[in-house]
This record gives sequence, structure tokens and C-alpha cells, in this order.
Amino acid sequence: MSLLSKFATVGGATLVSRIFGFGREMMMASALGVGPVADAFNLAFRFPNLFRRLFAEGAFNAAFIPLFARSLEEEGEAGARRFASEVYSTLFAVLVALTVVAMIFMPFLVKTIIAPGLAVCVDDPAAGGDVLSCAARYDLTVTLSRIMFPYLACMSLMAMVSGILNAFRRFFAAAAAPTLLNFVLIGVLVWCQYAGADKATIGFLMSWGVLFAGFAQLAMVVVAMRMAGFGVALRRPRWTKGLKRLLVLAGPAALIGGITQINLFVGQAVASFKPGAVSILQYADRPYQLPLGMVGIAIGVVLLPELARALKAGHLREAQHTQNRSLEFALFLTLPAAVALFIIPEPIIRVIYERGAFDPTATPAVAAVLGIFALGLPAFVMIKVFSPGYFAREDTRTPMYVTLFSAGVNIVLSLALFPLLAEQGIAWATTIAGWLNAGLLFAGLYRKGLWEVDRQLVKRSTLTLLCSFVMGAALIGAMLELDGWLRPDSPLATQILAIGILVASAMAIYFALALATGAADRRLLFAVLKRRRPAPPAAGPDEGSA
Repeated sequence: MSLLSKFATVGGATLVSRIFGFGREMMMASALGVGPVADAFNLAFRFPNLFRRLFAEGAFNAAFIPLFARSLEEEGEAGARRFASEVYSTLFAVLVALTVVAMIFMPFLVKTIIAPGLAVCVDDPAAGGDVLSCAARYDLTVTLSRIMFPYLACMSLMAMVSGILNAFRRFFAAAAAPTLLNFVLIGVLVWCQYAGADKATIGFLMSWGVLFAGFAQLAMVVVAMRMAGFGVALRRPRWTKGLKRLLVLAGPAALIGGITQINLFVGQAVASFKPGAVSILQYADRPYQLPLGMVGIAIGVVLLPELARALKAGHLREAQHTQNRSLEFALFLTLPAAVALFIIPEPIIRVIYERGAFDPTATPAVAAVLGIFALGLPAFVMIKVFSPGYFAREDTRTPMYVTLFSAGVNIVLSLALFPLLAEQGIAWATTIAGWLNAGLLFAGLYRKGLWEVDRQLVKRSTLTLLCSFVMGAALIGAMLELDGWLRPDSPLATQILAIGILVASAMAIYFALALATGAADRRLLFAVLKRRRPAPPAAGPDEGSA
């Protein structure tokens, strides 16, 4: 299976998950809108979901796969099974203890980490209607956090099993498992709508749905692992050399691989000081997660095993080729997506969310944040491309320092810009920190001679950028022509048709330009379409070291 085919397998499964996630978020916005219950659910879910993004979407694999592959190669399947059982048993014990402690001290965690803004919240005597008091918002956030926290344990265990599947080149099950969460929550929201449940009840039932989905996702990958002919045993935890090496690598890898989610978590914690800001950030996060998930996660999952395999075999030229083609592929898909999301965020947000409890006055706020996030989309994906260049060589110290520095910049910028620009300030901080992180990661690889930029990458990346700008200009012209169809007072069907025309025409223009100018690899594209693998580059052992 070619590198592009592997990207397509993981990216396709992730795309399906993101599409259903889109549907889930649309239904949630309609049911809860931008309000205290939505804020409480998003704050409570962000903490365990942060660990899902940290571990399940590549970071744990960054530490586990090289060590597991080494055990498989040097000690055979019995040695790999022993190593995996050691890790699984220790991870299980730690997660159970962590869950118990966290649920006991959840009020403290909410006050200090999850939602510090609720600790200084002051009720507004002028507020009426169904506005929850500060105390009620705090209690609701604590309760929902306790319900959903065990989801963290399920996702961490799922990440390890997914790492085993990925090491055996079984990518689909791990990529498809997150779809179960969306199926469950969509089912909960459908039932709540049918039953006429109030917002607080919806929040509670969605939280229990998250917990149920966590166990279902873990079961799915465990079954897939056993179908692959591999299994792990639950034993008494023991401190071993392999486990120690894994912990040395896993901590920095999780920090590095999840920098985007760490930045968003920090942003939501700061946003908790303003009612509604947390929900605005969450609703804006979903649309750009579609291209980020499809491309970034696919690259993060597939690239590391390919790089590690090439480096262990001494195929340095193949490793360099893989890195360059991965970056080329990432830019080819994310640059036009970033341009489009930056130009038309408001019509997109209006069509996706503006119904039910989602007030039209919230649309401009969510759209503005989405436009800012879009500017950082290429950087967020490039982090997924650059990080495996370090992980495959078992170097986590350098990127850890880079990540800590960029996270610090994000915190400082969030605190400085939030009083001035509210949630838009947090979005700017996240985007700037993402570009800083990507730039420093690349600079480190280039300076150490671990990344040689080839002429093909420079040429195609430049052409991709130009094609994206031309597409953006055409998109602006098309928006002016369809202005009457895109107005808020136009029928929903008309707005959907207008956005469909915009997206279809933009894609047609971009891909036509890419094929005409050579920004896209026509040979590779046609080979994939014909299901024929193109001839690989020369990949024999090279002189020197990586």
C-alpha cells in the first residue's frame, strides 16, 4: 500500500467521524445554543477530550510504536506481547487511580484548571429568564466533569491498542472508532428532542453518552486487535526497562503532539471568565477540525511508522522523500481549506448552527473566531508532519522545549488579548502559537540536517500557494455575485445551495489550476485513481547517518 493510500485510509475514516461530529455539533447548538449549559458541557468535556486528542490521535503512538516495533523485531511476537502487557497493566492501574483521585477533587480542578472563571463569577442582578446563577453553573460543571472523566481512561487505553494496530499497519479500526462517540451523542440528542427535554437534562444525558461511547470505542479496537491475531494480558504492574523508556518518550510526545489541543484547553479556561465565550470557541473549533482531522491526523498516524521503518533499515533517502511528500500533501489540502474558511466563515456558521436555541446574534462572533482559526490551519497540520521527524529518532527533548515555549507564548497572549478582544483574542493567541511551534520544529530539523528540502517540495508548495490565492480571489467574486442568496433573510435552502455552489466552484478552480501548473503530482494521482502503485524512488542505504 502506497503512502498516499495509507493517508487516504486514515483520512477517510477520520473524515467520516468529523462529518458526523459536524452533525452532532449542529444538533447540540440547536438544543443548547450559546449559554450556561453549553458552556458547562464543553468545559467538562474538554478536559478528558484533551487527553483523547493527546493520546488517541498519534502522540502515544509516537512513543509506543518505535519501542513496540523494536520488541517485535528483536524478540519476536512473544517479546512484543510481553512488552505490550507490561504497558497495558501499568497504564490501567495508573488510570484507575487517577480517575478516583480526580473525581474526589473535581471541585478543586474546576476552580483552578478547568474553569477558573467560575470561581470569580458574580451574578448579574439585571439578568432574567432562565440564566443560571454562578453557583449553579459551577455545580453543573463539576457534576458533568465527574460523569465524563472516566472517558479519559478509556481513551488512553484505546490509544495503546491503536498503537499496536498501527504497528501492524492496521489503521482503519483506530481511525473509525471515534465515530462511535458521534453516533451515541446524535442518538441522545434525537431522543431529547423527541422527549422535549430541558437544557439541563440534555447536558446530563450527553455526559452519560460520552462515558458509554468511551467504553464502546475501547471495545472496538480491542476486538480489532484480537482479529489481527494479537492480545495483551492484565498483570500486576512492574517497573521494567521498556516501561521506563516508554515513559521517558511518552510524556514529551503527548505534550508535543497535542499542542493544538493544549492551546485550545488553555483558551477555554481563560474564556470561562466570560459567559458564552467557551461555547463560541467550541462551535468555531468544529468546522476547521474537518480538514485538520482528515489531513493532520492521517499524516500523524501514518508518517511515524513509515519514517521509523525507513530509518531502521538505513534507507535515508527514502526517509527524506517520505518527509517531503508528507509536507507537500499537507500543504496541498490545507492551504486552500484555510483560504476558503477565512473568506466565507459567516455563511458557513449561519447554515450550520443558526436554528433552535442558537441565536442569530451569535453567528458573527463564532464566524470571526473561525476565520482566525483558519489562518492557523496549515501550521496545526505541519506540526503533525514535523514531529515524527524527531519521534522516529527517539528524540523528544528538542520538540518538548519548542512546545513548552510556544504554549507559554499562547498563555501570555491569551491573557493579554482576552480583555481587549474577548474570544477573538484567544483565537489569535492559538493561531500565533501554532505558527511559532511549526516554525521552530522545522528549523530544528533543518539545522540538524534531518530534513533536506528538495526542489520538488519548493516548486509544488509555491504553486499550491499561488493556486490557493487565485481560488480565494475567485471565491470573493463568486460571493459578490451570490450576495442576495447568502443574506441572513434568505431561505435556508437558498443559502445551502449558494454555499454548495461556492465550494464546488472553488474546488474545481483549485484542482484545475493545480493539475495545470503541476502543483499536484499528476502521475501519482492518476496511479491512485487506477489503483496502481507508481514506481518508488531509489531507496537503498545511503552514506552518512540521519
